[in-house]
Amino acid sequence: MNGFEINKIIAALIFTVLVVFGIGKISDIIFNVEKPSQAAYVVEAPTIQTTTSASSESGSVDIKALLAMGTLEHGKKVFKKCTACHVVAKGGKNKIGPVLYGVLGRQSAAISDYKYSKALVAHGKKWSYGEMNAYLLKPQAHIKGTKMAFAGLKSEKDRASVILYMNTFSDNPLPNP
Repeated sequence: MNGFEINKIIAALIFTVLVVFGIGKISDIIFNVEKPSQAAYVVEAPTIQTTTSASSESGSVDIKALLAMGTLEHGKKVFKKCTACHVVAKGGKNKIGPVLYGVLGRQSAAISDYKYSKALVAHGKKWSYGEMNAYLLKPQAHIKGTKMAFAGLKSEKDRASVILYMNTFSDNPLPNP
């Protein structure tokens, strides 16, 4: 192959590239389509209402009505989720989480032989019905920095039942509100 044939091949490739891009540009000019200024349809995202821990603490939750929804039998069933990390029996040993015997009415982070997160130690409140309800709804949102990796109990009946069930495991159960 001599130099003249190589030049013809390179010129043919360049010509082909120019024709392809040229046809694209010419077709854009001939068939000019303007984009509309407004979309044909609008996708609206649904709004989600969430309960914050601040609203739970401020008294917007009627604890008496909430606890009326729960039953001990249902609480025993729902509490089975908790038994992977907690023991509720008197004299039980700490597992991943602390023993929950007598937790209602007790100061948070009060068990001496359990290593609590700094956030729970700093929380410094007593576990009342309202406090426990807000915590069980979403622990990470109620006490930011807690090491309890639990999504929470969304159902009011589930939370009320678990609170009632845990209250029976105490030497001094909290009185009904």
